[in-house]
Amino acid sequence: MTSRAVLCGCGAMAKGWLRALQSASDLSGEVEIVGLVDLDLTTAKSLAAEFALDDVNIGTDLASVIETTRANMVFDVVVPSARFNVVSTALNLGCHVLSEKPLATSMDEAKALLALAAETGRVHAVVQNRRFISGVRRLRRAVEDGLIGELSGIHCDFFLGPHFGGFREEMDNVLLLDMAIHTFDAARFVSGKQPLSVYCVESNPSGSWYAHGASANAIFKLSGDAVFTYRGSWCAEGRRTSWESAWRLVGSKGMITWDGEESFEATVAGNEPGLLRGQQVVPVPSAPNEDETHGHQSVLAEFIDAVKSGRKPETVSDDNIKSLSMVLGAIESARTGLPVSISVEGH
Repeated sequence: MTSRAVLCGCGAMAKGWLRALQSASDLSGEVEIVGLVDLDLTTAKSLAAEFALDDVNIGTDLASVIETTRANMVFDVVVPSARFNVVSTALNLGCHVLSEKPLATSMDEAKALLALAAETGRVHAVVQNRRFISGVRRLRRAVEDGLIGELSGIHCDFFLGPHFGGFREEMDNVLLLDMAIHTFDAARFVSGKQPLSVYCVESNPSGSWYAHGASANAIFKLSGDAVFTYRGSWCAEGRRTSWESAWRLVGSKGMITWDGEESFEATVAGNEPGLLRGQQVVPVPSAPNEDETHGHQSVLAEFIDAVKSGRKPETVSDDNIKSLSMVLGAIESARTGLPVSISVEGH
């Protein structure tokens, strides 16, 4: 049975969702876009025309469009400040919801949405498309296989200077809330460990074109005595890192480095005598499932399959709240200048 979906929020991000849906024949046969919602009707109509959505219902009120179209699914692509109202409206009207990140702008809102999803029996998940790429899946497999022994450290660098314009340049905590969550979520996924606490220093460097928080440096304690460090800036001009960050995993037997793009290297101890034992290169395994490496397309396919089968999707909200807790904990630490414990118990 084909799902009937309303896409709420018709700005630039929505185009990536529609391209992913329309470029995969198996997805286009599983879900039909029956409605578009945006506060600006012109924006919604322009999106409909660009993607040849000739017969969709277009409106400014999500509830009305859901009821008119008899939709059972909502794709939430609104700005973070509007997320709670959009998701709660959709869940209350019986729709499954796949949201852009972040899950919510506060832990109270996030827990309320989790409770509502449980109460309504709807699937509620978050688009963490950055974990559905080959590089992240390869790192996860290498850790699970014990390639470098027991994982003790994950270290990620993120330095870019994108000039977006629009809402991001007006946001508070822009790097942590809008971008760092991708790396935080991927680090949690790769390590298989739970975040316990964070200490973070946030700044808005000289020359920044953002209103607030374009740079952050965070240290997380993870379960199993592991550490995750993040160094990032969204106003770093010059030689950039990948959008996926540059990674170094440290284990009891060796290390893996990944540039966030195509370059992988795994090394373990060599046999040289003396102070340093040298190194030997070992192969990094491929991703275990190629179907899980197509980014946004893979997230959508996994979500739609979960709705059909009744299982929980990988990025279901009651798991994704752990990634949100890392972001909000880092923001709180930056605000207070103190380490912050991370816990999502009681959700």
